Amino acid sequence: MISPRKIKSVDFYRKIPRDLTEASLSGAGLSIVAALSMLLLFGMELSSYLTVSTTTSIIIDRSSDGDFLRMDFNISFPSLSCEFASVDVSDVLGTNRLNVTKTIRKFSIDSNLTPTGSEFHSGEVLSHVNHGEKSAEEFVEGSVSLGARNFDTFLHQYPISVVNFYAPWCYWCNLLTNFRFHFQKPSWEKAANQIKERYDPEMDGRVILAKVDCTQEADLCRRNHIQGYPSIRIFRKGSDLRDDNAHHDHESYYGDRNTESLVKMVIGLVEPIHVEPHKLALEDKSDNASKTLKKAPSTGGCRIEGYMRVKKVPGNLMVSARSGSHSFDSSQMNMSHVVNHLSFGKRILPEAFSDLKRLAPYLGGSHNRLDERSFINQHDLGPNVTIEHYLQIVKTEVLKSNGHAMIEEYEYTAHSSVAHTYYLPVAKFHFELSPMQVLITENSKSFSHFITNICAIIGGVFTVAGILDSILHQTMTLMKKIELGKNF
Repeated sequence: MISPRKIKSVDFYRKIPRDLTEASLSGAGLSIVAALSMLLLFGMELSSYLTVSTTTSIIIDRSSDGDFLRMDFNISFPSLSCEFASVDVSDVLGTNRLNVTKTIRKFSIDSNLTPTGSEFHSGEVLSHVNHGEKSAEEFVEGSVSLGARNFDTFLHQYPISVVNFYAPWCYWCNLLTNFRFHFQKPSWEKAANQIKERYDPEMDGRVILAKVDCTQEADLCRRNHIQGYPSIRIFRKGSDLRDDNAHHDHESYYGDRNTESLVKMVIGLVEPIHVEPHKLALEDKSDNASKTLKKAPSTGGCRIEGYMRVKKVPGNLMVSARSGSHSFDSSQMNMSHVVNHLSFGKRILPEAFSDLKRLAPYLGGSHNRLDERSFINQHDLGPNVTIEHYLQIVKTEVLKSNGHAMIEEYEYTAHSSVAHTYYLPVAKFHFELSPMQVLITENSKSFSHFITNICAIIGGVFTVAGILDSILHQTMTLMKKIELGKNF
């Protein structure tokens, strides 16, 4: 059996009897300094242990082939009508989608970018509009020509006014009204004559068919937000009955433009109205009307919002005026716009970005670079101006120390320019993804490493303080001996 005396012989920390130790003021002061130093260094080490550190690296994009990228946008066009606004997307792999509507919403806005009503729903777009058969028969104009001087008078006089806004140079207008192609039957004028015979304006007075030449009455057409030709509008109220925004309440006709279809549409509007008194049927409940008549935009602007899923290859998002049965005057198209929001990838809440600031303070700085930026053409650039944006997108991924992804976001740079074109102006967003991505990895810290550093701090400070105390004590003892030697 090992005796306690032998066990005591391996004691590393042998004690000096208390009566053999000596306390000093210098040692007490140095002990206080050492204790404060230990506390200070302990606090710094604890702060370093609790602080998250990261490693940033650049690697090849790890996205798999066939991945799609979500593109969210909210763009206001003060001078583009929702009636013809079209969102198209294309890419270098051959994707070409025209007039995307499934994930897009449109709202009519005024010049102050304020919505003027609920979501705008355009009429059914026909792949082929019937303009009637070829014929060489003579015709007499049956519709009334209107201008700024008599427009409001006629709208006030008749409960139903069907007005054709046209331009003589327009191909589709010539098919409808027979300005140039005399071998074709003038569907509009023939329909106007049939309606005049059926509902005599003098005796009946419930309906009138009229037309407005927008090349001669530009201000009148602009006041009614006409951007495509021909535009057939149905006015159900007179000039003394307007909505809250002082605009006439009217609808657009999107059906076939042959005589039979036009006459059928007008009859469906007139029949619910009694001859005496002229009581207005505010809404036609027939199935035909619901398909061919839709409320026309009350303002000339449009806010387009929604999202697209695009392939991760260079591509384009374009907004323009588009119709398969209307013509547009490119010199009058103004593609000025305000980008309310534009971002790529999943929507990330601001709270999530604020939480990640502790990992990467710069994260999210270019997530929505174009937000709240305006690109307005005040006609100082002239007509036919296309506004282009070139976006270069970089993927950033943040990983936890265990390898799990915390967040995946896309930031982009933007360069914008204007260009004159001979074609219809557009607003174009060209996007291109970088083949590289930024990888931010959280560094893990071992608790054992933290404990080791704490022990090193305590031992190091204690040892250094002991050395200093010994030097100070020896120095003071030597000085006392020298002083005693002088006295003797």
